Amino acid sequence: MARSLVIVESPAKAKTINKYLGRNYTVKASYGHVMDLPRKTIGILLPAQPGAEKPKSKRKKKAKAGEEGKPAKKVIQTIANTPEEEFEPTYEVIPGKMKVIGELRKAAESAENVYLATDPDREGEAISAHLLEALSKKKSDRGKFYRVMFNEITQKAIRAAFEKPGAIDAHLVDAQQARRVLDRLVGYKVSPVLWDKVRRGLSAGRVQTVALRLIVERELEIRAFLPVEYWSIHAMLDAGQPPLFEAKLFKRKGEDIAVQNQEAADAIVAAAAAIAAAVWSVVNNKTGKTIGS
Repeated sequence: MARSLVIVESPAKAKTINKYLGRNYTVKASYGHVMDLPRKTIGILLPAQPGAEKPKSKRKKKAKAGEEGKPAKKVIQTIANTPEEEFEPTYEVIPGKMKVIGELRKAAESAENVYLATDPDREGEAISAHLLEALSKKKSDRGKFYRVMFNEITQKAIRAAFEKPGAIDAHLVDAQQARRVLDRLVGYKVSPVLWDKVRRGLSAGRVQTVALRLIVERELEIRAFLPVEYWSIHAMLDAGQPPLFEAKLFKRKGEDIAVQNQEAADAIVAAAAAIAAAVWSVVNNKTGKTIGS
C-alpha cells in the first residue's frame, strides 16, 4: 500500500507530526515559500499609461541572416493587454528551492494522497496553492491533493484535521497575493532610492513606506505652521447654589468670536463687568426656552 505524503513548512514539525500519524504517512517540509515573484523584474502586469503604446503580441521573431549563432533575447512583458490582466502577477519557483521541489514532486508521484499541512494563515494558504501548482503536472492529478489545518502540534489536533481534510481557500490565497503585489509595487520603486541614499540592501514595503509618508506629511505641516496669538475668556458663574461653574465665551451678539490680542480681550471683559450684576439665564438651544436663571 502506497503511503500518503504530508507537506509542512518546518522540518522540525515534520518529525513530530510523522510520529503522531504513523507508518502510513511520509511527512516532508517545504522550508517555507517555494514560489515567488521574479527577483530581477517587477513580475506584475501594469496598466498602460494614457497615450502609451500597447504591448505587441508574443510572436517569435524569425532569425535574420547571420544571426543563427546568437541566442534569442528573452522579452518580458510588463504592460497588460486588457483590463483583466492588470496587476496580474507572474510566479516562478524560487531558485534555491528547485531541489526541494524535485524531491517533493518525486514523493507526490508515488503517494496515494498528498496532504498540504502548511500553517493556517494566508501565507500558509499561498504556500499550499503554490505547492499544488508545482507538484501536479496535470489537472487530473489534483484530485489526490487535500488541505489540512491544525493550530497545535498535538496528536488529538492532528488526527482531527486529517479526519476532515478540505480544499485550499482561494480567498486567503488572493489576500496573500494582494499583499505580495502591493509590496512589490511599492518596494520595487522605493528600495533603489534607499540603496542610493541610505545603505545597500535595505528594502521598503507597503507598511514602512506609507508610515514614512505620514510622518513626512505631518512634519511638513508642523514646519509650515504659523503661530497666531489668541485669547480665551472664561467666567465663573453662580447658580445660586454651590459650586460655582466655569463658562467659556464662544459667541458675542450671536456670532462666533475670535479674540486675537489682549486689547480686544480687555474690552470684552470690561463690557461684561458692566453687567456683572445682571441675571444670567440657561436657554435650551433646540427649543429656545429658558431652563433656569
